[in-house]
Amino acid sequence: MNEMITKRNDLLSQKIIKGLESRNMKGFYAHSKAEAMKIALEIIPDGSTVTMGGSVSAREIGLVDAMKLGNYKFIDRDLSDNKRAAALAAYDVDVFLASCNAMTEDGVLVNIDGNANRVSAIAYGPKKVVFIVGMNKVCKDVDSAMKRARNVAAPVNAQRFGLDTPCSKTGSCMDCKSPDTICCQFLITRYSRHDDRIFVILVNDNLGF
Repeated sequence: MNEMITKRNDLLSQKIIKGLESRNMKGFYAHSKAEAMKIALEIIPDGSTVTMGGSVSAREIGLVDAMKLGNYKFIDRDLSDNKRAAALAAYDVDVFLASCNAMTEDGVLVNIDGNANRVSAIAYGPKKVVFIVGMNKVCKDVDSAMKRARNVAAPVNAQRFGLDTPCSKTGSCMDCKSPDTICCQFLITRYSRHDDRIFVILVNDNLGF
């Protein structure tokens, strides 16, 4: 990461963490993927039941492999013969791994989903939700975060899944009602009513989409 960008991220992360704290969420800042992994493993107790909603960021720092190989019960939806059952099991796990499509400088998390299994688990169910968030996803406010989610994250994810949506062809949100649209459910997490439930690990790196 460029030295000047790192300096900017170091300073901005302090503001974001304060914003998260004001929203009853816990924030951490990692200078590297390895440091982010270390923080995550300190949050997730040995023996925990863990699953995820398809977070690329969690994979990129090596956290998913650590869950599969370590002393954890990892529910892997991708390998399950019953994907619906695996998705429903997420609501009663100890830890749900996630990222966000965008977040604001004052700690609001913005997510878009197609099937809603990811956003619904973020909103309710798992005892803990651990977000891995690259600093590339930080936006000024909710409006710019929503624009990022729809015009950056959604088109890339539509392409990644091979979906037939206008954004997968144009690279930009067309506010479509395509049968393949992944912009079905929008979740804005501005406060956590439950103590010690939402943990956000900011990473001085470009992660996810």
